Amino acid sequence: MAERTIILHYHLFKNAGTSVDAILKRNFPDRWVTREFPAMGGNNTPLVEAWIRETPEAIAYSSHTMMGPIPHIDGVRVISFLLLRDPIERIKSAYRFERTQNADTWGARLAKEHDFEGYVRARLARPGDRQCRNFQTHRLASLMPGAEPELDRAKRALAALSVVGRVEAFDEAMERLAAAYPGFTHQAVKANTSAGKDEVEMTASLRKNLQLINADDLNVLHSFLPLSPAA
Repeated sequence: MAERTIILHYHLFKNAGTSVDAILKRNFPDRWVTREFPAMGGNNTPLVEAWIRETPEAIAYSSHTMMGPIPHIDGVRVISFLLLRDPIERIKSAYRFERTQNADTWGARLAKEHDFEGYVRARLARPGDRQCRNFQTHRLASLMPGAEPELDRAKRALAALSVVGRVEAFDEAMERLAAAYPGFTHQAVKANTSAGKDEVEMTASLRKNLQLINADDLNVLHSFLPLSPAA
């Protein structure tokens, strides 16, 4: 029996994942699926593996909430895919999105009630909130459970993922995905983007503070850059 090949998209919030999903849906109209999962203490891989087994007709899988080791399933080749982004730009995009989002979540209310600095300070003060504090490092590290420091595990995860790209080099990332999955094609698509809308004002001191607080995310991004011809 031929090995089944799937694309598993780790859709990180405000990392151009909606644009990726639009491309996946265009390539695999009836074979793109999405699902969200409970955190399960930071490892919901068994639930993800069950999802893949239960949907043998699907090719492209996407979720915001997958955490834990990359799934390993007999007879299934998993092409894992994730986009990275400059952490400060990602936080600004999250603020713009939540400020205009038609939702009654804590984050959406916070963004509507505060300027960018107030939004950031409130999120940083909230216990366990990683939205403005090394969010990408945290999510990557979950792929490599263990006692090592979070940053070390995040860097190991970069090597374990099949395809990694940058939002800032989106087309290049799609070309890498196409190389990993023959027959996959892409055209420029930008969905659910807040770029260029209501530019976020940020003081020099806030930028410096965010750079310090997100030093691990910047480290992860810079660790990936040498792998990228466009860097």
